Amino acid sequence: MNRSEAIKIVVNALGEKELLVAANGLISRDLAALKDAPRNFYMLGSMGLGSSIGLGIALSLPNRKVIVLDGDGNILMNLGSLATIGSLAPKNLIHVVLDNESHESTGGQPTASRTTKIDKVAEASGFRITEKVYDAQTLKKVLKNSLKCQGPSLILVKIERSDSVAPRVLYEPVEIRERFKIM
Repeated sequence: MNRSEAIKIVVNALGEKELLVAANGLISRDLAALKDAPRNFYMLGSMGLGSSIGLGIALSLPNRKVIVLDGDGNILMNLGSLATIGSLAPKNLIHVVLDNESHESTGGQPTASRTTKIDKVAEASGFRITEKVYDAQTLKKVLKNSLKCQGPSLILVKIERSDSVAPRVLYEPVEIRERFKIM
């Protein structure tokens, strides 16, 4: 399973009420190409902050599920956010980390996720659910369970690198914010 396949599984598992925060780079680009919607908050030029923005949204909208689509490079840039999420324990937050052990958006440089066990960091930080998945069927099952349960949840999805590059997100940051605000 690659990045765009994993994102498609996540999008297909959701209804219309869940909110999505997509990490900058190829993750935002893939989501916009797959299913652009006002409920998608695309990160542009803000590496590592998807988890923090997702946390803020989850805390301010406790009756809505918030799904953060993150990459291993992104979460490693802001690893402390896992401790903050765990301590504040938003019941409506699901953090999906797509881990291909590389900074795929910037050329494929290796990340530290080979040695840094992101799922174990989340578990030690107080996440209620932490799962590591390797295939599409397990991702579907774990995501379905996480959508029904109280979080915070972290799903670490081990994926393959991909050569696919979706077009850039067509919205300016202010447009993304304004579209999202109406949700």
